[in-house]
Amino acid sequence: MTLVTDLKEKKQEHFVTLTLDGAANLIQKKVVFIGTLNQSLVHPREVFVDAILDRAAGIICVHNHPSGNIQPSRDDIAVTRRLVAAGKIIGIRVIDHIIVGKNSYFSFQGEGILNSEE
Repeated sequence: MTLVTDLKEKKQEHFVTLTLDGAANLIQKKVVFIGTLNQSLVHPREVFVDAILDRAAGIICVHNHPSGNIQPSRDDIAVTRRLVAAGKIIGIRVIDHIIVGKNSYFSFQGEGILNSEE
């Protein structure tokens, strides 16, 4: 989590990808989107472009909720499902999607609701 602690204090939503090689080593941290106070518009092509260029085996998606509420919204869940599906098609695994709040975080993988292994 130290890679993304800077997101805790952001006043707008920031969506970041961490691209990983086959041994789960970090290749790159990239800010993909900066949204408004309470939303960002995330599209799979923008999320995966750097992962493809990095020849990544997997990605971890991270975004902040400036409100501090770490519970995923319906949009967060829908975006995560789209990213997992797109990743399966192109062969890049979505390892996790993490929502960062001011004092805590929510992990889709940790909560058992990320189905990237299907």
